[in-house]
Amino acid sequence: MAETAVSLVIENLIPLLVQEARLLKGVHRKVAGIKDELQIIQSFLKDADARVEQENMSNVEKTWVKQIREEAYHIEDTLDEYILHLAKGPLGPRQHFHFVQKFFQFTKKLRARHVIASKIQDININLQKKREMAVKYRFNTIEQGGLSNNARSVTWYDPRVTSLFIEEAEVVGIESHRDKLINWLVEEPSNCTMISVVGIGGVGKTTLVKKVYDDKKVVAHFNCHAWITVSQSYKKEDLFKDMIKQFYEERKELAPKEIDKMEEISLIKVLRQYLHEQRYLIVADDLWDVDFLECLKVALPNNDKGSGIVITTRNEDVAPSHNESSSCYVHMQLPLPSKKALELFYKKVFQHEENNCPHELVELSSKIVERCEGLPLAIVVIGGLLSSKDKVFSEWCKLHDGLSLELDTNSRLRSIPKILSLSYHDLPYYLKACFLYLGMFPEDYSINCARLVRLWIAEGFVREKKGITLEELAQGYLNQLIHRSLVQVVEFDEVGKNRFCRVHDMLREVILSRSEELNFCLVSIQNYSSFDKIARHLSFMNNVNTPLQSISNSQTRSILIFGLDEVPNSFFTTCFANFKLMRTMDFEGAPIDYIPKEVGNLLHLRYLSLRDTKVKMLPKSIGKLHYLETLDLKRSLVSELPTEISRLHKLRYLAAYIEDKDVEFSFDFPQAVKIPSGIGHLKSLQKLSKIEANNNALITELGSLGQLRKLEIAKLKRENGTAMCTVLQTMSHLQSLRIRATSEEEVLELQSMSSPPPLLQTLTLSGRLEKFPEWILKLNSIARISLNWSKLMEDPLKVLQALPNLMRLWLLDGYEGEQLHIEGGGFQKLKFLGLSDLGGLNRIVEASTKLIRGGPKCPHRFQKITGFKCQCFKDFQVLNQPEHQ
Repeated sequence: MAETAVSLVIENLIPLLVQEARLLKGVHRKVAGIKDELQIIQSFLKDADARVEQENMSNVEKTWVKQIREEAYHIEDTLDEYILHLAKGPLGPRQHFHFVQKFFQFTKKLRARHVIASKIQDININLQKKREMAVKYRFNTIEQGGLSNNARSVTWYDPRVTSLFIEEAEVVGIESHRDKLINWLVEEPSNCTMISVVGIGGVGKTTLVKKVYDDKKVVAHFNCHAWITVSQSYKKEDLFKDMIKQFYEERKELAPKEIDKMEEISLIKVLRQYLHEQRYLIVADDLWDVDFLECLKVALPNNDKGSGIVITTRNEDVAPSHNESSSCYVHMQLPLPSKKALELFYKKVFQHEENNCPHELVELSSKIVERCEGLPLAIVVIGGLLSSKDKVFSEWCKLHDGLSLELDTNSRLRSIPKILSLSYHDLPYYLKACFLYLGMFPEDYSINCARLVRLWIAEGFVREKKGITLEELAQGYLNQLIHRSLVQVVEFDEVGKNRFCRVHDMLREVILSRSEELNFCLVSIQNYSSFDKIARHLSFMNNVNTPLQSISNSQTRSILIFGLDEVPNSFFTTCFANFKLMRTMDFEGAPIDYIPKEVGNLLHLRYLSLRDTKVKMLPKSIGKLHYLETLDLKRSLVSELPTEISRLHKLRYLAAYIEDKDVEFSFDFPQAVKIPSGIGHLKSLQKLSKIEANNNALITELGSLGQLRKLEIAKLKRENGTAMCTVLQTMSHLQSLRIRATSEEEVLELQSMSSPPPLLQTLTLSGRLEKFPEWILKLNSIARISLNWSKLMEDPLKVLQALPNLMRLWLLDGYEGEQLHIEGGGFQKLKFLGLSDLGGLNRIVEASTKLIRGGPKCPHRFQKITGFKCQCFKDFQVLNQPEHQ
């Protein structure tokens, strides 16, 4: 993590300072010196970070790594202070100041710059001392050829070894998975079968595969077998030697002695020759990267004998998919369901007592198992500990209430976070900070993926890459964490994109433990009593007892609030007075009704969320936030944005609308916000919603927003339609478009567009359409279309069914005819069809054999039709079609 902190400083803040250093004589050289020192220190940290995480490091090295991390934070603070001082002073728009006042301000500013220059000099000296210390104690593996001489070797019992020898009677919930894998292995014809078992650490992958490997049918089907455990630090030569020796041992023969002296190429030749005529089964357990798998494929001949290769991995990206070959299968090993988890717990705890749980421990058993969230590793280890304790309520309650502490301190439980931490160790540095940031969210919290991505960007965790947006890069980071089984997707949108995600509770304990140790973030829950520790990121949740007004740490960069009943005004005063270097303020759902004008003091603020608050107005000082990237006002009470909003040239995300939860769905729901002229200056905007656009001047300004990916506008008048079409033709990056007229009867004049946005995936038109817009048929990438109150007279399905990628279609009062027609071969990818308030419709004609299903009040639950009649179309909602092969 120290290496992560240093990398962020080098890649983000140092270049900023170098760019501004021309304004302060003599600083440029000092900054260059800091950068050089940090880059040299990085070579020590890459190895030192790994050793401190694996507890294979001396106390001297641990202290050194901690000091480097704190120095990196100090550099970050100093540089941000420097930028803050540069932004102040007389140079700028305030030219009406008197000359004497200007001179006074300039002199004051110059003194501040020299103070910071002195700090930079001190940093340089400190870094030189740290580098000399690293050399003195030989921390770097390049110099010492291995681990530190002072490093202590920590041994610990890995309970995964037990899974290789677990008895059949002790296994729970894998029977159907075992049988599926066995069938894949023995029923596949001559091709070599590749099976990948993927899942979070401790979910039972090794146990499952071992039961398949030992199955009598599998043993009899293959001529030779070998099981190798790859792990994170493997040597290909050793694994190949192990395989060869297992083959000879299976035949009760001694392997040739020269095997031990062979190198990789020779070993591959031996393997290929030995297995040439064999039907073999190879298991590669605990695979972490694709490199060894590719090497293994070379070593194992595809001899058309029906051989099999099985791998277990935490990383879905390592697993070959069925799309690559029909002989490749992927099995996702999921946590145990509640009933099976409790069954496994009882087997482990009461193994010598015929699985009888005392009545007073039943409810507590369920609570303990719930904390494990179906993770067999945690269930077995915690159950094993409880099996050795007295079966009394007080003992069990003590373990349940203090489980977080027990995971860190109890030697019998430490294997759980140790195994789960292996996935964290394996992350590249740029993902470690992203992963630790997940600890900022409450337990069992469904995290909005788009929100998470924007937070990562604001924190500076996402590095720019040419040709791809920061949002796309951050989404790629999230996908990597998902594929590595570190993040779970809990909800997809209609076209299969990640919408909400969460972290397994046991992994969250690992995150919190690691974050506190690294001073990365501090999470305040109800039982927290003080905030005497330094942390870069603060999260408050569940009505904390800590007085918020007592928080005054100037190093804090982020504040997130969850589930508080009250936020004192004094805390606001502290936030905006003391946290001058703040980057992220996420007040979503917080009980606040105003934002003070002092928000303008937070020059470095990049993310401000007032979503689901009662804030009614933004202060004019919002225009001073020149680095602001995200302004989220969704479901707040802000109805109009101030003119100063046009100064926020770095703004990427601007979302605002008012939603009255007591009002049922209607045409003008939710309420869009008024936006001032000058919106065209925000050329970095990628999302803009929901705004009132009822005049041509404002619409014309939208044409300057060339980076827009999502646009939602309301109150569009008929006479503004042509101008809207002209602007849309310039938006080459637009992916989502929602347009709403001023009323149900207002016509959307959107015919005059010859070249619609080529990347458009989502389209919602709310308002009358006198004619179906022909340009919609050119949208080859479109996946979702909603036509609301369109009142079309011609059947829209006749033309819409030709769109090649349409997955979701909704018609709400969108058609006034009596008949809809679906032709054979139409709607190749459609998964959802919503029909609502089509009062005149009485007939659907369908030429194929797709399945039509009515709504909850429709008696015709399904029909295979060529002339289907139904009087329930106001309730008719969903058409489910089988996926086309």
